[in-house]
Amino acid sequence: MSNLKIGEKAPNFKGVNQEGKEINLEDFKGKNLILYFYPKDSTPGCTAEACDLRDNYEMWMSKNYEVLGVSPDSEKSHQKFIEKHQLPFDLISDTDKKILKLYGAWGEKKMFGKQYQGVLRKTYVINKEGKIDAIFDKVKTKDHTNQILNEKK
Repeated sequence: MSNLKIGEKAPNFKGVNQEGKEINLEDFKGKNLILYFYPKDSTPGCTAEACDLRDNYEMWMSKNYEVLGVSPDSEKSHQKFIEKHQLPFDLISDTDKKILKLYGAWGEKKMFGKQYQGVLRKTYVINKEGKIDAIFDKVKTKDHTNQILNEKK
């Protein structure tokens, strides 16, 4: 489990997007990045979060932000999710959970009294210098954009 803090340099990562293209944190140098971790493509909460970010994507771009989602789903699953919901940003397929663990987005969860390991929904806002500006551990899936904007003043 990672204990990343606001003001720290965001750890570099490497993963593949929905098209099999390698993406890493360095690709976003000079831009702000909304790096969000979510459990599963095409589930209600994950779809609401992705669509909220999609619906506000032009505004994010105008503020020099990129959006990047990460989940343990396959590239093929990401392709279908992007096509179905017309997502304008990349999704990383982290099937080995390296990025999830690096960012503390993989850990113990509880449901119906049972404990298990799974994806912890989290968002990191990383500035153009590569430092963490904000961390969201309690994501409002349907209103995530406003949640981020209100944190950023």
